[in-house]
Amino acid sequence: METGYLFLLAIAPAAFWLWYFYNKDRYEPEPLSWILMVYVLGIAVTIPVAFIEGVIGEVLPEFLIVVMVAPVVEESGKYLVVRKTVYESGEFDEPVDGIIYAAAAGLGFATLENVIYVFSALETSLFLALQTGLVRALISVPGHVLFSAMWGYALGKARFLPAEKRPGVIATGLILAMASHALFNLLLYDAIGFAVLILVVVPLLWFSVQKRIDKALLASVHRPR
Repeated sequence: METGYLFLLAIAPAAFWLWYFYNKDRYEPEPLSWILMVYVLGIAVTIPVAFIEGVIGEVLPEFLIVVMVAPVVEESGKYLVVRKTVYESGEFDEPVDGIIYAAAAGLGFATLENVIYVFSALETSLFLALQTGLVRALISVPGHVLFSAMWGYALGKARFLPAEKRPGVIATGLILAMASHALFNLLLYDAIGFAVLILVVVPLLWFSVQKRIDKALLASVHRPR
């Protein structure tokens, strides 16, 4: 029985945020089938990402893996899920779509990662598993969405720019996401950093992402049909 509740605790935050971002696309909502496909692929890409991090972890210390390698590999993996699937389809027809699909990929990634962390903690104690699930629900799961939204916004913006301008815009979004992810991971290393993360960094990230959503929605309204 307790494993069922823990599983629900592990997946519920991602389900909530997926619903939240899906409803942000108020002008021309994306097909639920595409959203779910990208979400599932976000889950699937967790496996090769973990493999790559594990291999690199054989030669680099954990600190460098967490702060430098993980942000690059994880954001690249989530980005490729969207870039190689829905980005070139006719369904990607509004600037805000980049954020919506990026959120779906990020939440898929966060779902499997959350399940792994929660049930790994259960090997120590039920209390630790519950604590892990609650902390990650409030911090890590939204974090993956916030990072993904940065390159997602860039994808949505680039999709409607001349071809020669797209690589620079997308690269900027990816670098910003990776840098934010790296800072996030770095601040988790001590109590003071964690306090700064909760009180300063996460609110600023939310503010930044909300501004991107508003800009993308405004661009969608004024885009020629």
